[in-house]
Amino acid sequence: MRRISWMLAMVLVLSVLLAACGKKDAAAVVKDLNEVVGEMESYQGAGVMTLHTGDAPQQYKVEVWHQKPSYYRIALTNAKKDVTQIVLRNDEGVFVLTPSQNKSFRFQSNWPDNQGQVYLYETLIRSITGDTTRQFADEKESYVFDVAANYNTHALVRQKIWLNKSDYAPKQVEVSDSNANVVVDVKFDSFKFGAEFEKDAFDMQRNMTAATEKGGQTGTDSGVAPAEQTGEDGSKEPANPQTAPEPDGTVSDGQTGVSGETEQQGTEGAATGQEGEEPTLAEPEGADSFGVIQPTYAPEGVQLKDDQILEEAGDYSVMLRYEGTYNYTIFEARPQDRAVSLAPSRVLDLGFTLGMVSGDALQTLTWTTDGIEYRITSADLPDNEMVRIATSMQEESGK
Repeated sequence: MRRISWMLAMVLVLSVLLAACGKKDAAAVVKDLNEVVGEMESYQGAGVMTLHTGDAPQQYKVEVWHQKPSYYRIALTNAKKDVTQIVLRNDEGVFVLTPSQNKSFRFQSNWPDNQGQVYLYETLIRSITGDTTRQFADEKESYVFDVAANYNTHALVRQKIWLNKSDYAPKQVEVSDSNANVVVDVKFDSFKFGAEFEKDAFDMQRNMTAATEKGGQTGTDSGVAPAEQTGEDGSKEPANPQTAPEPDGTVSDGQTGVSGETEQQGTEGAATGQEGEEPTLAEPEGADSFGVIQPTYAPEGVQLKDDQILEEAGDYSVMLRYEGTYNYTIFEARPQDRAVSLAPSRVLDLGFTLGMVSGDALQTLTWTTDGIEYRITSADLPDNEMVRIATSMQEESGK
């Protein structure tokens, strides 16, 4: 009887040891991740990103292409408006493109090396390997890391990253604020290492002409196809065009898209709004009006000072001025078709798209949505407040 009990005990011990041998700890997984990134040549991922920054969650379809050494193509599609924005990096620089409106913009930046995004694999792995206080969990089909967020904003503090056990592909990312509230959530539907792309997949002109070839349609498909992507009839074909954020126009003081003369006229002629009342603006006849798009968020201690519709050569634009704890001006306009290069800028991740910040003492954040160019200009407004203001304008329609 004792012999049988002893044998059963040995079997149990061996079972536990064998089970333990199949598990990896955080150090082993981190070592593997460094090897994966070091050997990685390309990848293609797709999923859904949800922003919890406004009154209601905002969803975006995300598609990411990357090929060494530094080629990137990111498509963000507003699920509600079915509008896609593209950011492109190749040997010529970093571009934001609006093919359907015949607009292109190039700026000088080493993005995304200096600032990652939550949907970029390198950014996620860098967050894991760079956090020595990381927390690790071994779930049924995933390795889960809880690490510090590194997105150049004080609003995002922590993030949880789920990786597939079989190949370390990302499955889900949750980024939280200081109160542990989830601000950004990304769920990947697919992710493939070693993706093959056509030679011109990251070419700016190819992405611009893709819209014309497909009849100027917009949608969730990519502007140029991976090598293995096929059409409904089985033949290879370029996908639908995309629209993209396009900050354009420059002036010497760092502001973009508006001349000093236009700004001065708008400031001097602005009507002063009364406290507690919302200014009412008359729209010029014959202008390409989009209404007045006001942010639903303002920093504490800030209120709308005045606003005005500006009309120059039949163009429609809006100026909103805010004062208080921070002082800033918001410009809204529908720019004409053009190709522009801007002085060195830095990228600011707005969540729903990328914005460009230019200027030194007086800084201007510029981004484009639905063909409307937005600019927030201020000498004292911090980046995280700019992001919150911009995000609150995303789902607003012209009033």
